[in-house]
Amino acid sequence: MTPPEIACFKDRTVLVTGASRGIGRAIAQRFAHLGARLAIHFNTRAQDAAEVVASLPGAGHACFAADLGNEISRRSLIDAVTATMGVPDVLVNNAGLYQLTPLAHTDEPVWIDTFKTLIEINLIAPAHLAYLTARAMIDQDRPGRIINIGSRGAYRGEPDAPGYGSAKAGLHALTQSLALALGPHRISVTAVAPGWVETDMASPHLEGPRGSEIRSQSPLGRVAQPEEVAAAVVYLAGIHAEYATGAVLDLNGASYLR
Repeated sequence: MTPPEIACFKDRTVLVTGASRGIGRAIAQRFAHLGARLAIHFNTRAQDAAEVVASLPGAGHACFAADLGNEISRRSLIDAVTATMGVPDVLVNNAGLYQLTPLAHTDEPVWIDTFKTLIEINLIAPAHLAYLTARAMIDQDRPGRIINIGSRGAYRGEPDAPGYGSAKAGLHALTQSLALALGPHRISVTAVAPGWVETDMASPHLEGPRGSEIRSQSPLGRVAQPEEVAAAVVYLAGIHAEYATGAVLDLNGASYLR
């Protein structure tokens, strides 16, 4: 007998944005091991994305390039995935951007431009992709899942990256709004809110002078592994998690409680 979690994802199309490394790569690998067909999105890391596809078990996986800061490129991404692999059954809005702009030490034009960029990539892009994917699901009268990768920073605050914290707070609110709007169409919308995760993007901070302090924020004395975030995403995409729609799952090792 096929285990239910494998039956759930067999031959399902899963689009993961920012899947060429880190959390996105771990998410893609976990879905592929459960029988899903992966659409791997990347922006500039074509070689990394190709290596991810080559590493995945199963068949039918493909790479798709798109600049998520561009509205036309976002629309082209969904069109390309749909034309090649069909309407995604699961959309994971994982791609994100983090940039430091401490207010007291950043010139006004840089601060404003960076804030706008972080809102575009971390909030407007996933909102647009969710819209396009959900409309395609509705047009075909099929259920689906949309899972957004938020952040602990939406609650704890990001004093040196206020654009990032603001965008992630908006992403959590978007998740709840879309859960209400799309529930009647059998589309479940959820989010995961990690704290620090051991990825290439986080390594300069984890290996720098703040590394010990960052790890000590959790009573576990460590940060999350990408595979732990991936496990949460797969659960939220599964057949037993439909009623979790609207939930924002904290995954921060008790480094911030609310």
